[in-house]
Amino acid sequence: MINRPRIFSLDDTQQSVLNEHGFHGQDILSVNQFTPASLDYIFDVAEEMRAMVGRKGGADLLQGRVLSCLFYEPSTRTSASFIAAMERLGGSVIPITQGVQFSSVSKGETLHDTIRTLEQYSDVIVLRHPEKGAAAIAAAAADIPVINAGDGAGEHPTQALLDLFTIREELGRLDGLHIAMVGDLRYGRTVHSLTQLLTGYDVQLSFVSPEILRLPLDYMNQVRDAGKTVRETYSVADVIASADVLYVTRVQKERFTDLAQYEEVKDFYRITPELMDRAKPNAIVMHPLPRVNEIDVRVDTDPRAAYFRQVKNGMYIRMALLAAVLGKA
Repeated sequence: MINRPRIFSLDDTQQSVLNEHGFHGQDILSVNQFTPASLDYIFDVAEEMRAMVGRKGGADLLQGRVLSCLFYEPSTRTSASFIAAMERLGGSVIPITQGVQFSSVSKGETLHDTIRTLEQYSDVIVLRHPEKGAAAIAAAAADIPVINAGDGAGEHPTQALLDLFTIREELGRLDGLHIAMVGDLRYGRTVHSLTQLLTGYDVQLSFVSPEILRLPLDYMNQVRDAGKTVRETYSVADVIASADVLYVTRVQKERFTDLAQYEEVKDFYRITPELMDRAKPNAIVMHPLPRVNEIDVRVDTDPRAAYFRQVKNGMYIRMALLAAVLGKA
């Protein structure tokens, strides 16, 4: 049982800051909703959540509130971190994460009706769905906040926030960095969301992928329109010595319609200790996980391997977001 000390209500000044950033009662659907100022606000709250968890384990900030966690696709980290975040803040969870096929969806219920039903029991809904744009459809149907936990090959905004937070925590800054995205840039929604966030900072971006997994043109155009220095390459060796962040992704088998194409590229990249010998001593390796073969397990002992610290940061970011949309940040 988590020991949850009582937290006092927000004073008028704190409430005005929360309202100013526009999170209270709002959906979280895209990284385009965030400004550098609102990101700083969420990151500051996440740091407070981390300190609170370290001291006391949890709080009763969201006592009496209910989260519906609705996942139409498999998930370990995202679903678990949202559940942990809600419970550490004293709230309750309706977890529909491992058996959507056994719910009324199997009877032909539409997403609209599922969302309208769940909002009768809930204060906030977290949704993962295989179709791009599904989160926006859900938000239009609901009268309570909907948080996008990944919509097909579209966006994964909360992952992008925790990724950006991790970079700031690990390297102490966001400006002046060279960030290399490696792997499945075509289907990787985490890459899509993080790339959009990074256009608001003074960064150099490299995109490393095989031809069929290049970053989609609309995202590339956003980067170029923002005036960022951009490089595309097929070789990790071209960026390993200069990158401050190596952001590695798996090749997403579930997005391929031609499995022969998947077989051709599934092992295109592999980060090994030998490769890391060529990296900066203070560089970091990140991965949204799960990994398949793209990072050798021997890299796990390298202090530059930040991906499990990245996972933990996800809980603090999602605690901050849940508190913000429910007016208790």
